[in-house]
Amino acid sequence: MPETRFHGRRAVAIENPDLRVTVLVEGGHIAELQDKASGVNPLWIPPWPSIEPSTYSRSGHPEYGDDAEAKLLAGIMGHNLCLDIFGSPSADEAAAGLTTHGEASVVPYRIEAGGAGLIMRAELPIAQLRLERRITLEPHAIEIAEAVENVSAADRPVGWTQHVTLGPPFLENGSTQFRASATRSKVYETDFTGGTGYMRTGEVFDWPQVPRTGGGSVDLRVYSGLAASAGYTTHLMDPHREHAFFTAFSPRSNVALGYLWKRADFPWLGIWEENRSRQQPPWRGKAITRGLEFGVSPMPETRRQMVERGSLFGVPGFRWIPAKSKVEVKYWAAIGKAAAVPESMRWSREGGVAFGD
Repeated sequence: MPETRFHGRRAVAIENPDLRVTVLVEGGHIAELQDKASGVNPLWIPPWPSIEPSTYSRSGHPEYGDDAEAKLLAGIMGHNLCLDIFGSPSADEAAAGLTTHGEASVVPYRIEAGGAGLIMRAELPIAQLRLERRITLEPHAIEIAEAVENVSAADRPVGWTQHVTLGPPFLENGSTQFRASATRSKVYETDFTGGTGYMRTGEVFDWPQVPRTGGGSVDLRVYSGLAASAGYTTHLMDPHREHAFFTAFSPRSNVALGYLWKRADFPWLGIWEENRSRQQPPWRGKAITRGLEFGVSPMPETRRQMVERGSLFGVPGFRWIPAKSKVEVKYWAAIGKAAAVPESMRWSREGGVAFGD
């Protein structure tokens, strides 16, 4: 497909009368999901310059940090795929070249036209996985189908998370609203906030009221109004529903975004908040984000920690891909004008994906 440029990056765009979708050639990120009527793209564009992962070197680009996350941060944008880990590599994996959240967010993709959309393909040489993603345009929505093939002769335990990150101007302190089919929840088990955390570390709770340090609780359905804050919570999707969802709404633009997926595929939703908290490069206290990260794992952690955890609340915390086998999933995203935050999302064979009341 013909390439374009998006914030200085090699990209491919597809569109219909309702929306435009832009994906990055390197890293495969869905960088833009724009509602054409309003011109709003809810997805996060980092406040630092973005470069192609293939051009990154630790010695040549100290502005992105000096650890296993730096190469990812140099090119991250919007919705990135975490595969085959969700979190940091071990020290040995990092020394062997594995980056935070795995190879899928940094390798190049081959992109071609496919029906009413596009097809993206990539090889993950360290993980010995082959990835295909198909994005199909629908009215005010997209359908995303992913297939991950294990080309090795060994069964593999994997992390597999859709790291959807929202940013300004859609994301606004004390204003942007959220809903999700969440139930039992837990705060991240160690403090990584640098002193700007307000959630009680390791606390178990019921969505949406997260226990606050010092007493009381905070409603996670409204983005933080604090000058600086950070945190991570994981949420078990409602086991009584076939489909899981989250929705987000910007009162300023009256635009809503939502994702819908099969709960059996991705039973967990992680909510990551970085609100002017991290001071190290490249963050420097400037980023405002909310990550809505649905996947097979409850917490971002190393592969060994993921396997040793095994499960949370009696639900598995990773997925097996058998030797020489392929696993397929499908999910949807919708965007459009709204008068208030959609309370749910639905899917039907007749009407596709849509917001509910």
